[in-house]
Parts: sequence; C-alpha cells; structure tokens
Amino acid sequence: MTDSSDGTACDGEREPGPSDSLRTFGAVVQALREHAGLSRADFGARVRFSRHTVESVELGRRMPDESFVERAEEALGNTGALRKAAGHLTRGEAGLATWFRRWARLEKVAVSLCTYECRLVPGLLQSEGYARAVFEGTIPVVTDEVLETLLAVRLERQRMLCERPTVPFSFIVEEHVFRRGFGNVEQMRALLDHVLERSAPRNVTLQVVPLRAGLHACLDGPVQLLETPERRRLAYSEGQQNGRLISDPKGVSLLYQRYDKLRSQALNPEESRGLLERLRGEL
Repeated sequence: MTDSSDGTACDGEREPGPSDSLRTFGAVVQALREHAGLSRADFGARVRFSRHTVESVELGRRMPDESFVERAEEALGNTGALRKAAGHLTRGEAGLATWFRRWARLEKVAVSLCTYECRLVPGLLQSEGYARAVFEGTIPVVTDEVLETLLAVRLERQRMLCERPTVPFSFIVEEHVFRRGFGNVEQMRALLDHVLERSAPRNVTLQVVPLRAGLHACLDGPVQLLETPERRRLAYSEGQQNGRLISDPKGVSLLYQRYDKLRSQALNPEESRGLLERLRGEL
C-alpha cells in the first residue's frame, strides 16, 4: 500500500535492505560509540540529534547529513574515519514502493517536476507530524521500526526542494486536502506553516484549487509530470497498491494539457498562500 502522495511503501515486505555503504557506516558509528561507552541517548545528546536518528543511522536506514558526521567525529575522537567513510555513502531505496522506485530515481535528475494531488498533501510538502500520521494510519499496520524508516525516507526526499534551487517545482492541490483535519490544532498549524515555508522559494509554485472551482479535467486522480535532462516528458499516476509510469508521448501530452488547463483554473500562488494563511487563522 502507498500513501497515495508519492509512492512510499507501507508494507515492510516491499522494503529493500539498506545500501551496503549505509550499513557499513552505521556499524562503524555504533562500534565507536560503544567503545566510548556511550548509549544511543547519550551520544544523541552530544551530537544534538535524537536517539531515534542515531539508531536509524547505525542501522543503515538514514543518510547522515554533514552536521551529524562532523559532530560524531568530535564526539568519538576525531579519527577522521567517519569523514572519509561519509564520502562513499550512497542512498538506498528503503521505504519506496516497488512501483515508485523508477520514478523516484527520475525525480532526482528531472529539470522540472509538476504534481497534482486531490487526496493528501503531496509528500514533498508534508510536515513530519502529518507524514507520521499518514503512516500510522496505514493498513496493514507497520512496526515502529518500519514507520521510522518510512518517515526518514519522506524527509530525505523533501530535501530536493532546497538542494535543487534552479529546478522548478509546481504543485496544484485541492483546497479540501488542506481542510482535512488530523491530530490536534497545533499539528494542523504546523502542517500549514510547513507548506507555506516549503513553497516560499522562487523555484517552488503552489496553487490551490478552491472548493468553488467545481469540476475540472484532472478529476481522474493524482498525477505527477517531469521533464528529463534530455527534454523527454514523462508522467506517473498512482492508485491503491499500484503505480504506473507513462512514457507514451501521446498519453503524456494529454496529461500535460490537463495540468496546464487546471493551472489556469486554480488560484494563483499569491492567492493560494492567502487562502492557506486564512485556514491557519481559522484554527
């Protein structure tokens, strides 16, 4: 099963193992930590990351960022081993549904990415609390370990928005998606704040389809569109327990036409931000 917003697997059986480099790096961190006589909680306090993050890194489920590596080096003796090992890390595909992995790889090199969503906040815009609530509500229920892996992958994918500042990201989302409640008021506010923050950069465009817009051409379901460095256009659509990469030029062209039409019917970016700010104020 996926979360319907970006093809993240919610079934542990679909999860490939961590990459060898991540697993090896994690084992080195764990060995050095244990040699220093530190628990994961103690080590987490020294590197200013949570115990769960330390555990995820040690088990090879999470790509450590530069600050983690540097602080870990300082906390574990400044041997240089972690800095050197970090240069050879590669990201695995843990947490991605089998049908989404090819699209996820294409996303990383795409020169543009467009997303229409009518069910959930797109994965690239989800707050941590919202993503966790999505994964907690999946059927079949996943273990805490799998849930943390899924969450780590979601947050890792979101880094595209800031790591690729010259790539245009376009999102069109139905208004009712942002009105659907979850958690408490503070979590809803955090979600809206997160969406506003993520959509603020110049290369990110967010448009909301207001409830009053009525019926439109994209009601067949969510769709993602991208352009490759070779200027080839591709599309991806997803349903329950499946996803489909569309490469036929005629089919892709049709989906681009629908997306462009909806773009003209949705609120413009400034109006969309105003709507989200009003929704936040109503909470």
